[in-house]
Order: sequence, then structure tokens, then C-alpha cells
Amino acid sequence: MPVQVSSDRVAAVRAFNRFFTRHIGVLREGLLHSEFTLTESRVLDELAHHGDRPSAALCRDLGLDRGYLSRIVAKFENAGLVGKVPCASDGRTKLLHLTQHGRSVYAPLDQRSRDEVGEMLAPLDEAQQLRLLDAMQTIGELLGSNAAPSGMKYAQPFVLRAHRAGDMEWIARRHGEVYATQHGWDASFEQLVGHICAEFARHFDPALEHCWIAEMAGQAVGSIAVARSDEAGVAKLRLLLVEEAARGHGLGSHLVDECHRFARAAGYRKMRLWTTDQQKSARQIYQGKGYVLVAQQPVHAFGQAMVDETWECDL
Repeated sequence: MPVQVSSDRVAAVRAFNRFFTRHIGVLREGLLHSEFTLTESRVLDELAHHGDRPSAALCRDLGLDRGYLSRIVAKFENAGLVGKVPCASDGRTKLLHLTQHGRSVYAPLDQRSRDEVGEMLAPLDEAQQLRLLDAMQTIGELLGSNAAPSGMKYAQPFVLRAHRAGDMEWIARRHGEVYATQHGWDASFEQLVGHICAEFARHFDPALEHCWIAEMAGQAVGSIAVARSDEAGVAKLRLLLVEEAARGHGLGSHLVDECHRFARAAGYRKMRLWTTDQQKSARQIYQGKGYVLVAQQPVHAFGQAMVDETWECDL
């Protein structure tokens, strides 16, 4: 039986909607000071971030009328922003494809959006930013099951923050505990990670290096870092960890993406990382991000026989 909703609660939600739409600028004629409407920008965003899509999927995920999307697509095709390509699994089906010109047009919109969100968050301190993100997560959880398109998450269940005092000790300890439990590695692995963390903290350069801690409900559940290497233009991806309780939410992939964004902005041209053949979940993430295996060597380490691997990715 539906719950009776009072008029003052309806008014409060409407007031918040008015405040937020005004605050993020969606009422402007051109979103992000561009020629595109909000809906047009969302179509470009979907194709840029999720790849080639059938029209029906875009209509479903964005809640659009088929005729409305058709008009937007026609406009984009005439402008050379979008084309149609055959589906690999069914040649009869056509997918919407963002052209190279479309990507070049979308890129400054995406950066402008990031900049505007950054400006919105900048006046808030660390605790306030996390409080805001938690509130957004709560809204997503409460409304997502009814409002979000099928198969899509309204909000991520985690937030990222920069490392602070005590985090390096946590990273080393949890690496040791997780790999001892999952792979049977001995205490020498925790000692190695502890040495890496100590060196990172001792020589930390915030212009060229960064470490992220992922949190869910205020608890640390993951980490990753960008560190300098001895080779100019090459950064190291280090300290990737995702706790068992945080898996299944795309956290590992998100952490790697954050590393790449920071590395590009810092002027790096390549990322390099060390892993082993036993870290299968991490290797799948790296391969999905464009890393290629450049060196491998059988070793006996951490009480196990394994293969050391070096992977690289051009940024």
C-alpha cells in the first residue's frame, strides 16, 4: 500500500530540485556555455564513456522518446559528430558511434564539467566534501531502485580522498593480511609494501605523485598511488588494493582511471606497474585499461613460486 506523502514534504523536494538545477546550471540555454542542450550533452556523454550504443539502449537509459532521440542523432550526423556502425554480433543492428570529430568536440565539454564540479567542491573542506558525497549516495540508494535505468547504478557506493597520516601503515598491513588470506603469501610481502609506502611518504612530491584512499560508509576499503620513476615521463602505478567487501562496484577500475587522469595532468606519457601472474583480478583490470605485458620472470617470492610481470600503458 502506497505511503501517504504530506504536501510539505512534496514542497521540500520541489524546492531542492529548483535549488539544485539552478546551482548546477542546467537551466542555461546552452549547457556548459556550449551550443548543446542538457539532453544533447547527455547523449554525447553516454557515447563517449560507454562506447557504441544502439538507439533503443540510449532511449531506455536516458528516458528519452524514440522520436526525440532520432532528431538529436540526425542533428549530430549532419554535424559529423555521430555515425552508425554495424554491431559485431549482429550485422543487421546499427550502433551509434561517436566520431573522432565528435570526441574532439566533446572533450572540452567534459573538461568544463569537471572544472565546474571542482569549483563547486573547492570551498568545502575534506569532511564537508565527504558529507556531500555521502548525502548524494543516500539519495541514489533511496531513489535508484525505482528511478535508475535497469542495469545502471545511480551513484557509486564509495568516495575517494587523498592519503593522510596513518594511511600508509593501513595500506601495508592490509596488503599483508589480504594476500596472506587469499594467496598464502608470507610476511615478507607486507614488509615489501611497507618499504614502498615508507619511500613514497619520505620523498612525496604532490605535483608528480598522489595516493588515493577509497572509503565506504567511512571505512577504508581500497588504495592506489601514482609514483615517480627513474625514467623521465614514466610514472609507476602502485599500491592497488580493493577489499573483498568493496568488490563488484567497479572500484578497482575507478582507482586506475583516477591514476591515469592525474598522470596525464602531471605530464606523464606512460604508466608502468609490477604485478604477478597470481593477481588475476588486477591483471584483468590492467588489460582492460590498455596495459600490455612487456617483461616477465619466474621467481620464488613471499613463500610462493610465481612469475614477476611488468606492464606498461601509453597515456
